[in-house]
Amino acid sequence: MYEVSKRLFDLTAAAVGLVLLAPLLAGVAGVAWLGGLRPVLFRQQRTGYGEQPFFVLKFRTMTQRTDASGQLLPDAERLTSLGRWLRRTSLDELPQLWNVLRGELSLVGPRPFIHDYLPLYSAAQKQRFRVRPGITGWAQVNGRNARSWEEKFALDNWYVAHRGWALDVRILFRTLTHLLGHRRQPGADAPAPRFTGSATPTVIA
Repeated sequence: MYEVSKRLFDLTAAAVGLVLLAPLLAGVAGVAWLGGLRPVLFRQQRTGYGEQPFFVLKFRTMTQRTDASGQLLPDAERLTSLGRWLRRTSLDELPQLWNVLRGELSLVGPRPFIHDYLPLYSAAQKQRFRVRPGITGWAQVNGRNARSWEEKFALDNWYVAHRGWALDVRILFRTLTHLLGHRRQPGADAPAPRFTGSATPTVIA
């Protein structure tokens, strides 16, 4: 019953959100375009429910600057001040309402990581694929990128084991208060280092 009602809630919230936020989406797209973040929409293959790949949508926050050999510069060097603001306010995440409507994301769940990481996960870390990934999640309201990879996996596994409406509402409420109050740990909005595998898993009780 929880999974069915959650999907109905996601569908309704995403559809209403896309309609009501259409002017804001258009405004952010225009600002990003004028700020040199082109193409405005960023598509990246992520791993979703059941280890299935899908393309997540976000507003672009980094330029496509390259070095002399044509390779993209490190993320930290391509993240612009506008992009940093979009991340801090989470406005870059708004296009993911379309992913929710398509059934690839939920409003709440473990954040989906890039599909290239799939072979690197341990059996314990793959517990995240038992549920639909989310726009926000337990790791996002508990430090986001200020946390290590091991801590984020442990927080996501804790969510999978304890998921339910009470926890989802708690996460949504904390997400809203974080956004309105800009209360995040230092480093929470910085680009995450690339995941290379974990030697020792972290457990959060």
